[in-house]
Amino acid sequence: MSMEVVSKAVHKNARISPLKASQVLRLLRGKPVEYAMYQLSFMNKKAAVIIKNVLKSAIANAEQKGIDPTKLVILEAKADKGIMFRKWMPRAHGRATMMRKNTSHITIALGELQEATEEAK
Repeated sequence: MSMEVVSKAVHKNARISPLKASQVLRLLRGKPVEYAMYQLSFMNKKAAVIIKNVLKSAIANAEQKGIDPTKLVILEAKADKGIMFRKWMPRAHGRATMMRKNTSHITIALGELQEATEEAK
């Protein structure tokens, strides 16, 4: 079963840390798209909502190319580090501390599952 990337979707600067997003993405790598959508709909994580929207976008990209969505598999799912928002918070005695808000770039690449008989040809 050889697979190549047929569609891809990227959400840049998603307001969630890469570590929290990658915890959810780790569960989806290599799984069929229908199974992944089912899992994301019942997951109690903020990242699941964001990732579900990115996955829907990747599926729509594949449908634009005329590919059947039931044959799609998640080949690549990663969360890279995005920009960091920095804000200052006033503290006691005239001091200030920096608040860091991490963002992430979420990438999902889908591939089409090929039948074993087609590969033998």
